[in-house]
Amino acid sequence: MSTMIDGGPIARLYGEALQELPKDLYIPPDALEVFLEAFEGPLDLLLYLIRKQNVDVLDIPMAELTRQYMEYVELMRATQLELAAEYLLMAAMLIEIKSRMLLPRPPRVEEAAEDPRAELVRRLLEYEQIKLAAQRLERIPRALRDFALVQVWIEQAAVKRLPQVNVDDLRNAWLALLNRVKLSRHHRVTREALSVREHMTRILRQLAGRDFVEFESLFDPQAGVPVLVVTFLALLELAKERLVEVTQREAFGNIYVRTINFLTPD
Repeated sequence: MSTMIDGGPIARLYGEALQELPKDLYIPPDALEVFLEAFEGPLDLLLYLIRKQNVDVLDIPMAELTRQYMEYVELMRATQLELAAEYLLMAAMLIEIKSRMLLPRPPRVEEAAEDPRAELVRRLLEYEQIKLAAQRLERIPRALRDFALVQVWIEQAAVKRLPQVNVDDLRNAWLALLNRVKLSRHHRVTREALSVREHMTRILRQLAGRDFVEFESLFDPQAGVPVLVVTFLALLELAKERLVEVTQREAFGNIYVRTINFLTPD
């Protein structure tokens, strides 16, 4: 009888696809050892049988499950007796559960009696959850299995690379330094001693013996703003004391200054 898997070859021998099993195929007894070692315990084997039959774990057919389980146990006993002990214990448990299910139950305790498979179902569900969690952990990359840890030893100290500096960088640094000096420079404000009275005397000396002088000629722009202000105050003070007269012939015309004594007749 030929065996096909999705229309493809069932195996490859020396690179050649096999579409059916040879009639004279011989499977050595030791080959079963590899299959049995794939299970990590009796619960693993039971869970495999349940999932293989695609039955509900909450409603396990104990008769069929016990029969298939005993077949595997007999195979293990024929090859590895040291592994069969824990499996025999599970076989006894399965037979007990099967026997309890076959025994008639008293009518009074039938409703309150617990399903004999409850403990086995609980252990199978717990084992399945733990197995799935272990498989998820197994897929996580592990050091020395999926990747290697590499340590690099450098015998010589690495040379520290400094950035390159050009002429523009030095110029900008120098200008920034000068700006910082300007910001931190102290200014000392001194008070210049200027006398309004002295400038009043000076103006009268300029007007002495002259009919008038132009207003601008009384001021010296080179002397600075303080002197100009004091001179203007002195001129105003002379006009207030009626010692001088400030006149202008027309709008926006020249301004003239002359002394009052010049107007007084002798």
